[in-house]
Amino acid sequence: MRAKFYRNPNYWKQDAAHFDEVELLVLLDTVARQNAIMNGDVDAIGRVDPKTVHLLARNPNLDILETTGTLHYTFPMRVDAAPFDNYDFRMACKLSVDREELVQKILSGHGAIGNDHPISTANPYHNSELAQRAYDPDKAAYHLKKAGYDGSKVQLSASDAAFAGAVDAALLIKESAAKGGLNIEVVREPKDGYWSNVWNKKPWSACYWGGRPTEDWMFTAAYMADGKWNDTAWRTGAAVDRFNKLVMMGRAEVNLTKRREIYYECQALINDDGGALIPMFANNVHALSKKLSHGEVAANWELDGGKAAERWWFA
Repeated sequence: MRAKFYRNPNYWKQDAAHFDEVELLVLLDTVARQNAIMNGDVDAIGRVDPKTVHLLARNPNLDILETTGTLHYTFPMRVDAAPFDNYDFRMACKLSVDREELVQKILSGHGAIGNDHPISTANPYHNSELAQRAYDPDKAAYHLKKAGYDGSKVQLSASDAAFAGAVDAALLIKESAAKGGLNIEVVREPKDGYWSNVWNKKPWSACYWGGRPTEDWMFTAAYMADGKWNDTAWRTGAAVDRFNKLVMMGRAEVNLTKRREIYYECQALINDDGGALIPMFANNVHALSKKLSHGEVAANWELDGGKAAERWWFA
């Protein structure tokens, strides 16, 4: 899929919109994206596979642009489907993941561990006081026992359509979870139709979120009870009711200290009760032709916060 845009000669911003035309291409295949930039078929790509960053960096015609932002890789558990409708089972899953291993082996160090909520350190109200959840097979086994788990296989659907290395990440989760007694079967899903047939439908799957510039936007898009992209189906219960009330309060609160307290509690509720397993935040890694130039780059989304077409220029 592609889209072509032409410069508006009457564009109102000064020192912006330098290109006469911009063409955006959707290349879902990681290798195809990499080949396109290495062959000079495109001028910039996003979502560089962390495993190949060092290879692209050797190309004398390319620059690597890396920013730390809100992009996070997730494994949403739908709380309206067994066994994820059980709090202790969800907690066991969260405790069964070696987050440091995922950051090193899947992101090759180009990211940071997550804490089962979607607010990154790039957001102004990131809850730095919330204890970091650690890999703990013994605690996972305790919660599995409380949940009445009988050792049966639990399917985890994954495809690299979700993010580069998603299948490998699922296999690493399977290995780490086995030490606490959780028996995971990784289902390799096809890339085609993944977002239509798997994500937001199957009980446990791989996903990514680009994040949002504000806490309210992120909470509303993916966690409010009435959101259509609430991929954990976290819609009922006392914690959900409290969360939805807090989000509404946060929108109206002008006192920044009180708003911070509200958003801190929101993150704690998702971390504890929600179905979001968020083991890692990934850096936005791009490969650019040396023909391109840019100023300070936004980190909230890839490609300069989605504004590369407006802000960048040819040197």
